[in-house]
Amino acid sequence: QEQLVESGGGLAQAGGSLRLLCAASKRTSGSYAMGWFRQAPGKEREFVASISRYGRSTYYADSVKGRFTISRDNAKNTVYLQMNSLKPEDTAVYYCAAGTTTAQSFSSMTPGYWGQGTQVTVSS
Repeated sequence: QEQLVESGGGLAQAGGSLRLLCAASKRTSGSYAMGWFRQAPGKEREFVASISRYGRSTYYADSVKGRFTISRDNAKNTVYLQMNSLKPEDTAVYYCAAGTTTAQSFSSMTPGYWGQGTQVTVSS
């Protein structure tokens, strides 16, 4: 059972920044593509960003492209989501995910492992 624990969520003003962290179990590092999803109240969960096993490739939803950056440090078993130029519509619970599929497929397939989520609230 893979363990993923998110942190770094909180309250930010529109135009501000937050950085999310996802701490993974040791064997997750380098073994799985990883990514971030989010779910706003009353909406379906949606893909945000993903990164390949060794960080060579990254993918983003159009809604966050140019504002969010995903990265990973396998030595620290951690995946990051740097969120800049935040908008009120970015308000959601953000989930870290890991999977054996390719990072490119995260937008269309459900990864196998999930964290508990961290709340991000952006005020206008």
